Amino acid sequence: NSGDPTSGASKTGAAFTTELANKTWVAAMGRGSSANTITGTFNFGQDSSFSAAKTAQGNGGTGEDFYYTPPTGFKALNTDNLPDPAIALPTDHFNTILYTGNGGTQALTGVGFAPDFFWNKNRTGTYQHMLYDTVRGVTKYLVSNDTDAEATDVNSLTSFDSDGVTLGSAGSSNATGVTSVAWNWKGGGTAASNTDGTITSSVSANPTAGFSVLTYTGTGSNATVGHGLSSAPAMVIVKGRTASGSGHSDYWFVYAEPMTVTNVLLLDTTGAAYTGGSAVWNSTAPTSSVFSIDSDTTTNESGRAYVAYCFSNIEGYSKVGSYTGNGNNDGTFVYTGFRPMWVMAKCSNASASWLMTDSVRFPYNVTQKPLFANETSAETDSSTYAIDILSNGFKCRGVNNNTNNSSGDTYIYLAFAESPFKTSNAR
Repeated sequence: NSGDPTSGASKTGAAFTTELANKTWVAAMGRGSSANTITGTFNFGQDSSFSAAKTAQGNGGTGEDFYYTPPTGFKALNTDNLPDPAIALPTDHFNTILYTGNGGTQALTGVGFAPDFFWNKNRTGTYQHMLYDTVRGVTKYLVSNDTDAEATDVNSLTSFDSDGVTLGSAGSSNATGVTSVAWNWKGGGTAASNTDGTITSSVSANPTAGFSVLTYTGTGSNATVGHGLSSAPAMVIVKGRTASGSGHSDYWFVYAEPMTVTNVLLLDTTGAAYTGGSAVWNSTAPTSSVFSIDSDTTTNESGRAYVAYCFSNIEGYSKVGSYTGNGNNDGTFVYTGFRPMWVMAKCSNASASWLMTDSVRFPYNVTQKPLFANETSAETDSSTYAIDILSNGFKCRGVNNNTNNSSGDTYIYLAFAESPFKTSNAR
């Protein structure tokens, strides 16, 4: 429109053709003389005053807050016109809680559901990351910061409850006076046998939220493993539960969709991705029912027990993606389609740690005290790690090799929502 549409004097131009509408456009205004200052208002359908003015003049409002009716097939550019999210309340499937250890028995509540995967880390000391799940069973834990085999501690996590978990007196998860964070994922409850692959797996799957945890036993031959989800996982993390005769096989192996299937990351190290997918994932991307493993000892040693955590992309709830750093404090914006509660990022082409941040430990922007999945270190307070949590993604506000190093570095991330974009607010 030209002029002030509320005056009744302006006119609409011809509707854009489909060819023009499919281009990238930038809103702008101007006049012939650069010596004059101009002011104006852009209305993309968010401003009710235009539609109200038309109604007041007896012309009838458009119902989309435009003075003139949009062409058929077009809508106002506002969040109301976004599709409804598949998961309206993300915290029904993923949630973060904070707690202080008491050195005895402690029931942690406030999760909002019965978790099937519980990951906790002390915030102020050099404790290990403790990972528990319902498929392997209570008191059995793995640590993401090391290649250690599964261990059992009867005083660690002693039960998975309807609204959280119960911890025993073990200092690793419940030391007296120690503040900790716990990240919780909802699976499918009691594990079920899955025969979709050539190896039978035991799976607790939540297809709605794109998450499953499963166990299987290696055969030493090329194989597939059923994951229980209805869409292909965008990230698969596999760890041997028992010690391997081959040292390199004790790592945490990570497949991420943004990389080629022949590349592998290791959750417990700072190393860049290496070209080993042919010996880990059999050079085959996951399908909607199975992921593939090679005959190598990495993920398929004969007779060895494994656990796998699988994550599918769910619009408005979870995202496995990638972005390119720019080495600037005005860093890369990463669109996720939701306001993140939790983000884990790793540089895939250079040495860097697996940075973890969340909006519960730090409810106001910026977040700048990350934990690292591959380290025992406490929260590290530095502006170089600053990240803004936004209504539809996140933005790096610092320069460091873990999130936003020199221009051209590629980062893989896994994120979960606090609120879908359609209903989220900025912080």
